[in-house]
Amino acid sequence: MKAQDEIVLLALGLLIWTFGTFYYAQRGALILETTPARYWVAFAISPIFSALLCVLILRWRHVAPREWAAAMLLLAIPGMIGEAVVLTNWATFMPKLHAATGGKYAAFLFTTYAVVLALGEFITLRAATP
Repeated sequence: MKAQDEIVLLALGLLIWTFGTFYYAQRGALILETTPARYWVAFAISPIFSALLCVLILRWRHVAPREWAAAMLLLAIPGMIGEAVVLTNWATFMPKLHAATGGKYAAFLFTTYAVVLALGEFITLRAATP
């Protein structure tokens, strides 16, 4: 992977995290503080949507499958660092959401990052297998 691709992936990861955090700060109550059915549907859709978005980005950048694990990390790291800041300063970044909602939000995050990173690892391992 070229250095330019690495910078682009980090920048896109930061942009995606910023957009997602702003969205949940404004509209999160509709997803996180709602009926259990609505929450679980969103919980299932979020990782799938995020994984598809990441796959589209990697294909757009022509990242070789053997480099997907590293590329997915580059996309995820800005958000993982940013979410640590958000979760430890919940009232500042998510003032429209109840404090108890932080756990549901964290579950969304952990599941989404796990699916995205596992997909990258799976594709990389499959590409490395003769």
